[in-house]
Amino acid sequence: MSTGLGTRPSATTYDVEKLVGMAWQGQIRVPHFQRGLRWGREDVIRLFDSIIKGYPIGSLLLWVRPAAAQRITFGALRINAPRLDHSLWVVDGQQRVTSLANALHEDAARDPRFALAYDLREEKLAPLPAIATPHVIPLPTLFDLRRVLTWFAQNPEVADLQDRAFHLTAIIRQYPVPAYHVEQEDAEVLQDIFDRMNNYGKRLSRAEIFSALNAGPEGTTPLTLGEIAEHIDEDLSFGRIDNDTVLYAILARRGHDVQREIRLEFDDENRRGVSDFPGEDRDAAFRAGEEALREAVTFLRQDAGVPHVTLLPFRYLLVVLARLFGHFPDPDPANRRLLRRWFWRAALVGPEIFRGSTTGAVRALCAKIHPGDLTGSVQNLLEAVDRPAPPLPELRRFKTNEAAAKITLCSWWELDACDPTSGDPAHIRDLAECLIDRPTPADAVRYIVPSRQVAVEQRLWAANRVLVPVVRYESGKEIGHHLLHSPLGEEDVFAPFGSRGYANGWRTILRSHLVTPEMVELLRRGEIEDFLKARQEAILRHLDSFLHRMCEWDFEDTPPLAELLMEDLPGEEPALSDEDSYGPA
Repeated sequence: MSTGLGTRPSATTYDVEKLVGMAWQGQIRVPHFQRGLRWGREDVIRLFDSIIKGYPIGSLLLWVRPAAAQRITFGALRINAPRLDHSLWVVDGQQRVTSLANALHEDAARDPRFALAYDLREEKLAPLPAIATPHVIPLPTLFDLRRVLTWFAQNPEVADLQDRAFHLTAIIRQYPVPAYHVEQEDAEVLQDIFDRMNNYGKRLSRAEIFSALNAGPEGTTPLTLGEIAEHIDEDLSFGRIDNDTVLYAILARRGHDVQREIRLEFDDENRRGVSDFPGEDRDAAFRAGEEALREAVTFLRQDAGVPHVTLLPFRYLLVVLARLFGHFPDPDPANRRLLRRWFWRAALVGPEIFRGSTTGAVRALCAKIHPGDLTGSVQNLLEAVDRPAPPLPELRRFKTNEAAAKITLCSWWELDACDPTSGDPAHIRDLAECLIDRPTPADAVRYIVPSRQVAVEQRLWAANRVLVPVVRYESGKEIGHHLLHSPLGEEDVFAPFGSRGYANGWRTILRSHLVTPEMVELLRRGEIEDFLKARQEAILRHLDSFLHRMCEWDFEDTPPLAELLMEDLPGEEPALSDEDSYGPA
């Protein structure tokens, strides 16, 4: 039990310029018992918005103690930190300090959470644009007065905004951040303080507990759950998988009971027979777990047609796939097809068949996967969801946080939904960029007709939504008027289809959103109710076709032919020739 602090904390204040400078020089470290970085881009934007508005952002608690020379990871930054006798270790305030140090350093812009700029005309923070815009200045540039001067010398057309930029530079650099210094040799005391400051009144997630218990000795930099999620997102543009799902995937690969006690996970002496990989240490398990997740995500993308984590109907299905790919990293094509069939059937029947519990579902399904028997495992999974084909998902209630909407969106994605303003098909990078830090795909889904113009009973219908993952659209804005105009700039937007200005490309755009020329004519005449009814029927037809192709309800779940060994039995009569088979004349 900790004995408390020997001396009272001392109070001080750092301005942002001093604070981030110390972070960049390696004078600020993060203790190994700290949680990983949890903030997303919107959190970082709110932090800087508070600073610009002069709002308080809270105080820091810094642990004064020595630090060894090492290469440290600080958000998206890699820093060669020197040996110090009096380093500052962040006990409380990690998210804020890391966000400040990264968003104000140009090297961190490769991480979209920190790639931020300030729109001097709109007077608001925004994601860093892909193409340099004179009145949108990157935060690292805004933070450095000399770079601000260079920016305006290169962009004289926005000279009227120069004073505003100078003012913002001073505000950010001079913003005061209060901090408490604690000098204490006993790490347990600081962990006790951390626990009291962060956990009273709310439970730590299982991933956070697991990470703290398996953090390793101070000074080491083992692979973390958050880094696994970052690697997969960076490499596959699948979106950031939450840390709890990453943990469950690692646990599922090692043993089917993902709810087992995690405090002794790597203690083989006390956990004999629990792991499928005895003797595997923490680092090896994390590396192998990442590879299993990577293969599972690749399968979802390439085979199952799930382009992004926010379109995954149930995340526990990813955990089950990680267990299977952890044991069988390269299934044969026939078993991959059967696995796709299982995935979509499981997505449709949901966890209800496992007493309505996702916990029960993941445990039951993971138990069906037996090391060394790929075909048997896939057959077991199929048997677990062997039910009559369920009804189609309900499309009169389209909520992007619900499985029915996510299944529907996957069916739309396979149509190569086009941007109505350009005709360009959506790319996976568009979807990933549009949905950064988003828990649901809502930001990629747009209204065709403003909801206020739709009858109450039709407002939640899928028929009034389209999948258009283009960042420049504002979330929730309707795009119906784009469907009424040719992307080729035709002035006569009421010209009949097939006439001058409506090329085949425009028809392709409409088809990619399950819209017909006849439906567009209904919109032009203001017959919104009839338009929505017609499109709802088209969506249902396409969804039915998509699910029949993915689920293959009418097919036998036959194992691959290579698994069906056919041998002549002893004493078996030889097969008849074609002539003999007819019998006597």
